[in-house]
Amino acid sequence: MPRGKLRIYLGAAPGVGKTYAMLDEGWRGLNRGKDVVIGFVETHQRQRTAAQIRELPVVPRHRLTYRGQELEEMDVDAILDRAPAIVLVDELAHTNVPGSRNEKRWQDVEELLEAGIDVISTVNVQHLSSVNDVVAGITGVVQRETVPDSVVRAANQIELVDMTPEALRRRMAHGNIYPAEKMDTALGNYFRAGNLGALRELALLWMADRVDTELADYRTRHGITEPWETKERVVVALSGVPGAEHLLRRASRMAARTRGDLIGVHVRSADGLVQQLPAGLESQRKLISELGGSYAEVTGVDAAAALLAFAKAENATQLILGASGRSRWSELVGGSLINRVIRGAGAIDVHVISPETPEAALPRAPRPKRPASLPPRRRLAGWLLASVGMILLALAITPFRSNVGFPGALLFLLLGVVAVAIVGGLEPAVCAIVVAALAADFLFVPPLHSFRIADPTNIAILVVFAVVAAVVSVLFDQLTRRGLQLIRARAEAESLARLTGRSVITTELLPDLVDELRRTFALDGVGVLAPDGEGWRLAAAAGEGIPERPEDALFSAPLDEGSVLVLTGRALDAEDRRLLSAFISQLRIAQEELRLETQAAAAAELAEANTVRTAILSAVSHDLRTPLAGVKAAATSLLSDEVQWDSEEVRGFCTIIDTEVDRLTALIDNLLDMSRLQTGALPISLNEVPLAYVLEGAVDSVTSNEDRVVILVDEGIPPVLADAGFLERAVANVVLNALNWSPPGAEVLVEAGVVQDHVEVRVVDRGPGIPADRRELVFQAFQRQGDDAGSTPDGVGLGLAVARGFIEAMGGHLTVEDTPGGGATFIFALRQGGEP
Repeated sequence: MPRGKLRIYLGAAPGVGKTYAMLDEGWRGLNRGKDVVIGFVETHQRQRTAAQIRELPVVPRHRLTYRGQELEEMDVDAILDRAPAIVLVDELAHTNVPGSRNEKRWQDVEELLEAGIDVISTVNVQHLSSVNDVVAGITGVVQRETVPDSVVRAANQIELVDMTPEALRRRMAHGNIYPAEKMDTALGNYFRAGNLGALRELALLWMADRVDTELADYRTRHGITEPWETKERVVVALSGVPGAEHLLRRASRMAARTRGDLIGVHVRSADGLVQQLPAGLESQRKLISELGGSYAEVTGVDAAAALLAFAKAENATQLILGASGRSRWSELVGGSLINRVIRGAGAIDVHVISPETPEAALPRAPRPKRPASLPPRRRLAGWLLASVGMILLALAITPFRSNVGFPGALLFLLLGVVAVAIVGGLEPAVCAIVVAALAADFLFVPPLHSFRIADPTNIAILVVFAVVAAVVSVLFDQLTRRGLQLIRARAEAESLARLTGRSVITTELLPDLVDELRRTFALDGVGVLAPDGEGWRLAAAAGEGIPERPEDALFSAPLDEGSVLVLTGRALDAEDRRLLSAFISQLRIAQEELRLETQAAAAAELAEANTVRTAILSAVSHDLRTPLAGVKAAATSLLSDEVQWDSEEVRGFCTIIDTEVDRLTALIDNLLDMSRLQTGALPISLNEVPLAYVLEGAVDSVTSNEDRVVILVDEGIPPVLADAGFLERAVANVVLNALNWSPPGAEVLVEAGVVQDHVEVRVVDRGPGIPADRRELVFQAFQRQGDDAGSTPDGVGLGLAVARGFIEAMGGHLTVEDTPGGGATFIFALRQGGEP
């Protein structure tokens, strides 16, 4: 059975008309004679949407009971039994009621599609998984119901239901989306014009991305390689030659006129070696970013072919090149890149932009530098072999002159030239060729022991020998140098890998980078000097002999904020500078990270202070006013002359005043204690304290009903090392919290005993307990154990935070865990008396 087709109406926000459009499409299908049914439609009590149902058949919904409520979901089995041609299913991202056939509605739709039933559905952009976090950042609302992008992208057809933010807000104001009582709240929050505009742009971008993907797939399926001008894409070739910024600006203007994309591309040679990038490439890369374009690098042996392949892969419509500063002769010898690009461009328009300066003043591409130079010792050995070694080799084969002859002698000498080229490079090899030719003429060519040559054939043989030896020497010299360059490239890559890894995993970036720099280049010392008034201070250092001023260093380079990198030891060559520049960049990044960390820490302290300030204001405005209101009401009643109170009533008012004042005192004490804890100004005096005495005092301070709290202390329990007053306050706060959360009449157990090397005090209640994800939160300032603000010891959520602060200040720990059978158990871990 063929799979059904899926059609989705995508909207930027609720109320744009997705369900309306889906029902209208279903009605048109029904009029065309198709078997169309409604599987599930949510009208949200919108009259116009409900009117669109008209005479469409509706499959009865499946009813389920969940948490005492009867809920309705789509009946997938009923739809499968009926087997319609098309089914309308609203809200694709909906989460089904537990106990349903599938967890998500899109999974129900997948079953219908597998059964060969066509489905028309709806979804908002905020429900797509890939943009869920973006939508949350825009609107401040986290969408719990999401649908995988792959499900939506797999739809046979997606239609965007678009509406301007102004039109959608007017629809909202007319009462066509939400009831009147919700209208003002929605317009001021989710349906703000800025939110709707951002959501609309997000939906358009998501659809545009899908259109690009479908277009690329279509071209691939049909073997279309020529670019289609669906959107202008301007590709500009960057060579890194200084002075070529006008190319980028010209390309940017061309892309802006057509509202196209701007892409800069640099072609690197595919010889497998680490190459130094052209000097001007970095500035051109920054410029293209400022112009709103993107930058890419490709690798290829043939620059023209690599450039064309990139342009065609990007579906480019225009390709911009700069006019070459090469001479006619160099173009005849090496060929013209521009001509090769034009011949292979096909449908791509190629623009050759003239330079701003006269052609004679154009900077020419620098001649390629020779690969890595050989070490001095090898070059010296090569010169010795070329001079002394070649002569000794010629003399060594002289006794065999009659056997090997002149041609055979040249073969031996050629072998010597190759050895010289391998050891010392090209220059010693050229010297070896000259020495070998003269030695062969003197020792093997008649007349012997003279530099005259009687037979012209021998002259030709010597010339051929010299040419062959020169060619072989050049090849071996290049191979040797490239081998050294490969070794160097591998070492640089390993250094860069260590550098990158160290910058990611190390907290002390600056000292580690300085030490890595010293070891990589085998330097005596590396330091970072930071300005300090009129002098310099050492911010980071590794090694010895670090100068006190940048002027005294062998090498110095500026870093951020006026600091300077200084090096001592061996001199660095030009090839070392490339890797050194990477270290300098990482050092600057490390300085920036340290600066950002400092700013972040300051911002965090400020944010925490603002949080505390806000919470204190909240406490003053609500929780502190509550006991004050009770005191004021009781005192006003006592002072009233209109009512004569008897002694019991007066005592009751006095009791209220006493209770509320005690509550107010506890609130203020906890606020002051929390402030002292945060500033580190808590006067702790540790002594050996009898635990039973402290526990009894703590319980007596929070309750007069001794039957509600049971104290169990092991016999012979040692004293604890603590501050008696603060320990009593901490235990009292926790016991009061347990009493507030325990059911009426339930006991709170306080038990103490020795566990391993410390003393544990456990406060056990039979309340609702604390979820695992909130156990640490309850110890934070201004956090309540539950939703009821009045059910905490102090009303502002400071009792447990103060208790933990006191215990940790005394060297102990306070944690919470579940009570078997229900409830929470707070555990004090205290040091035994006599511990240091």
